[in-house]
Amino acid sequence: MAMAMEVPVRWASRRRRGLAFEVVAGAVAIAIVVTQLPHIAHTMSTYSAFWLMLAVSLLAGTQAFVAAKPPGRAPIVICPTICFTFAIQLCWGLGPAIVAQTAAVAVGAARLRAGFRGAAWASTHFALSFAAAALVLWIGDADPFHHDATNFVIDDALSVAGAVAAWLVAYGLLDAAKARIQTPRRRHTFGGYATTNQTLFNAALLLLSPALAITEHVDAGFVPLVFVPLYAVHRMAKLSAERDLAARLDPLTGLANRNGLRHGLNRISAECAADEGSTRRATLLVLDLDRFKQVNDALGHDVGDQLLIAVAERLRALRTPSGTVARLGGDEFAILTATRDVGDGHALAERVVAALAEPVSLDGLRVDVTASVGIADRDDEDIDFTTLMRRADVAMYDAKQRGAAIASYRAGVDNNCPKRLRLLTDFRHALETNDREQISMHYQPQVNLATGAVDGVEALLRWRHPAYGPIDTHELLAVAEHSSVMHLLTMRAIDDVVAQVGAWHDGGFDLRASINVSARDLYSDDVISHLASTLARHRVAPSRIQLEITEGALLADPSRAIGTVNRIRALGVAISLDDFGTGCSSLQHLRKLPITEIKIDGTFVAGMADNHDDAAIVRSTVDLARALGMRTVAEGVENEYTRQLLADAGCTLAQGWLTAHPMPAAEISAWLTDNLTAAADRSIGDVDPATPVPDDVRAPEPTQQA
Repeated sequence: MAMAMEVPVRWASRRRRGLAFEVVAGAVAIAIVVTQLPHIAHTMSTYSAFWLMLAVSLLAGTQAFVAAKPPGRAPIVICPTICFTFAIQLCWGLGPAIVAQTAAVAVGAARLRAGFRGAAWASTHFALSFAAAALVLWIGDADPFHHDATNFVIDDALSVAGAVAAWLVAYGLLDAAKARIQTPRRRHTFGGYATTNQTLFNAALLLLSPALAITEHVDAGFVPLVFVPLYAVHRMAKLSAERDLAARLDPLTGLANRNGLRHGLNRISAECAADEGSTRRATLLVLDLDRFKQVNDALGHDVGDQLLIAVAERLRALRTPSGTVARLGGDEFAILTATRDVGDGHALAERVVAALAEPVSLDGLRVDVTASVGIADRDDEDIDFTTLMRRADVAMYDAKQRGAAIASYRAGVDNNCPKRLRLLTDFRHALETNDREQISMHYQPQVNLATGAVDGVEALLRWRHPAYGPIDTHELLAVAEHSSVMHLLTMRAIDDVVAQVGAWHDGGFDLRASINVSARDLYSDDVISHLASTLARHRVAPSRIQLEITEGALLADPSRAIGTVNRIRALGVAISLDDFGTGCSSLQHLRKLPITEIKIDGTFVAGMADNHDDAAIVRSTVDLARALGMRTVAEGVENEYTRQLLADAGCTLAQGWLTAHPMPAAEISAWLTDNLTAAADRSIGDVDPATPVPDDVRAPEPTQQA
């Protein structure tokens, strides 16, 4: 309850600070005006030209427009009134200038429908800026246009230039001071494209004022003519503001584009920084429409554009507080908002999914719209726009891959973080330089459950980084899978493993070695030719090499996979189907493909002793493989009881820590010498099913090359 009350109290405190600053500044401005009342009355009653200048000032006030709203600051209003009001100050002094500017502000505020407080602060802001200019004019020359001597031309020019500089500095300091008081934690600067343009525009108007003042002294009838060049300057400023706004909008949907989204993040960051000690932070949702390409292909791009506009309207209708809805391009949209709790982003994502659930009518057809939504929170001030966008993209693609509608960013699925990309660069360098100190292959034996003999080994990648030490293989391969590094790794694995099998054969060990290949390499003809040439170079029988491919790799493009697998089998190289049971298996494809071996995933093997369903899956897989003439390999065998269950089920081979850990090639020969005889003589007796599972210390199986 206490935390719930802190945010309104802090907000009220900031409002009070801002209001107090405005009141104090306004009191000072009123005091200045009070001292100028006699002079104001004299000017109004004496100089008819003043009324002409006041009239054109009010006319200029009708041309006010909002150029931008920088994060953490008041909107930037562009209005040409100061050209005339500063000329009034040069001609008749400070008091009349403040009166004219206040009247012009009132006209501009009415046109823009601004509130009383905003108009009052703008009048105060201008009044104090004019006061700073008046001080410089008083020091330089109290009345630079009323003397006739020509010896003071340079002094007059310097006096006016100094007054312009003082006006601009006072205006900028007051703006920054107010922002600083209202948001003390935010670091405010004078920079920024919008504020710089405003300063340049104000400077141009102020420097035009001396010419207008001189014109008034020569002939007041020429004063209205200044509207022509002034209109041109004002028009250029307005076009520039419109161009800046267009640069932040998507032309098709009218939503913000990527630049507009970046601007929205700056604004929300300023608001969150103002909430001292609160949990507010920016949350970004990125959503990608499902099957949008099918709509374009089937109904045409015009209908596709109609769908995008309909989606934009639904997202806009969500009305997220302080939020920005953007179209990033194609069928990708984004919603940026400020949240307090971790669940707020997910709740908004659910609203998005619900908003898109209703079919969209397009040319008489009702089209279902679904989307995958990724959520990323800016929970650290160091997270910039690019990083936040990348995280939301990662979450969105994670949702697509898992078939979920919504996913939040998880560092574990981010394969493109800077550290991982640096590791990938280092790994590529080690492969290209053939560094065998860093990259090596370890081998884990596969033991025949019937005879106890070692029939083969699986080659497993190991990389020891010179700075970080051993690198998790799964993490590395997740990054390398979609890059050309994977191809380099496969070529290196073929070279090393085939050469090692030849060396073992020369040493009296006739082993079969399995090499993992990715889906990317499965469709590469040069992998097949490289394998054939390497086998010939080392005089290794093709039957001694086996390629392991995952179920997902085969089923991603079955027609293409069948042709590649057939060419591999034509070499005499066997094919092993890895991680069987973890994907969407197709018995039809399994029947068509020339597969020699099925590897049962370790998750099912590990649960055999305790889970009836896992045991049933393993036994069914073994029976299926036997019926199709394939051998089976059980991964992750870690205790004798599971080994016995596998033997009873008729599984062919066992691989796991019960038999041996993965070892460097140099240790395999010694291990075979020490264990081959014992393994061959080991008899596998019947194990009572009631026998309790031994309390083995189960270490996790090392991640293998996928």
